[in-house]
Amino acid sequence: MQAEPIRADASERADNDTADFPDDLRDHLSFDLEECAHTLGELVDDYGADRERAATILRLRLGIAGERPETLTRIGARFDFSRDRARQLHTKAVGELLRHTVRSGRLPVPEYARRYPVGTRDSVLTRALLAETYATDGDIAVNDLAYLKLRLAGHDSTDAKRVAGYVTQRIVGWRKKTNHLLSRLRENGPPAGPPAPWPHRIDWPAGAGSPAALPTTAARAFDLDDDGRGRFYLHKPGRDIGFDSGLEARLMRLLDTDDRIRTFQEYPEAIGYRVDGEEHLHFPTLVAELADSRRVLIDVQPLGHIGFHVNRTKARAAREWAHENGWGWLLWTGSAVGEPELAGHSVPVAVHDRLTELLADGPVRRDALQRLRADGLEPLDLLALTVRHEWRWERAPFRLSALEQPQRDVPAPVKV
Repeated sequence: MQAEPIRADASERADNDTADFPDDLRDHLSFDLEECAHTLGELVDDYGADRERAATILRLRLGIAGERPETLTRIGARFDFSRDRARQLHTKAVGELLRHTVRSGRLPVPEYARRYPVGTRDSVLTRALLAETYATDGDIAVNDLAYLKLRLAGHDSTDAKRVAGYVTQRIVGWRKKTNHLLSRLRENGPPAGPPAPWPHRIDWPAGAGSPAALPTTAARAFDLDDDGRGRFYLHKPGRDIGFDSGLEARLMRLLDTDDRIRTFQEYPEAIGYRVDGEEHLHFPTLVAELADSRRVLIDVQPLGHIGFHVNRTKARAAREWAHENGWGWLLWTGSAVGEPELAGHSVPVAVHDRLTELLADGPVRRDALQRLRADGLEPLDLLALTVRHEWRWERAPFRLSALEQPQRDVPAPVKV
């Protein structure tokens, strides 16, 4: 299946403030985006063979493994240097990666050239990149991601900078008017965009006693002033609250207008988790207190990303921590499809049997996935099967494995 190029008629849509926001992220599931991510992962791995730190900075900043891109402040803290130094090193690494790609004869990269063709109108490219940013929760690194995608597609530096600048300007404009744009109420209807996450998806702990109290401060504090973040005033907390992405802002605004919610606290805890023996910290999006005094930990993960191994590991750690505190747990996907719906999603028997048979012989790689796509495998099918069977889906480069037992070596929460 070839990637669908950006359609020229995209710019002819009505010019309204929310046109670039998918109403449901299910509509944005795409193997084509994963093809691009797979190739980028290969390019970074090749480049990083003798530039390990630079490659790590690229992976963190661009969210190559499927996680949300890191703030420059957090990247700097990881390597013990300033945010400005992190920006300098990332910019340098992007330039070196592009030169490495040219030397290897891979520029333009076919997957990107098909998706962002040279000669496409700026307005069309801008709309497509904005929609991808929202659907993949990538606002923190929007300029970096947009520029690199276009350069890999074969656009020259001047054109890529110009279009990336347009995308960034639109994101900044949305942030300045977030109360209006990200949470506009439709006439006689609910807020525009993905549906509210209530109530049937909440996973409540069994036999829990009194829930732990709502925290009064954010556990994540050291990068809340990072220049990639947005900020808006919300009535229930009664103060300005920062957010990393439009999708995160959408959730907060939905909760702020929901009568079932009394209040909420963003980033209530630093939760430890381990991937391949390496320890990390995760800050779930918020904990909400319901009108009946129950509490639920809610984390934003865009639908297309919840199957990746690193994100499944984060979700398990956060769920366990929430239940230990007597709180419910909810993964908000920006879609009417959540974990409960994935459990009941019907996958064609032939596709299920073929994929299971392949996994019994070892990890499934990109070429096998492409054959399965030709046989009818859809993105939602792969996502549902991965979550249902607790398979290990590694992104960039793609690798799918069947584990005998899911990894549960999660350290205790860590205070920072």
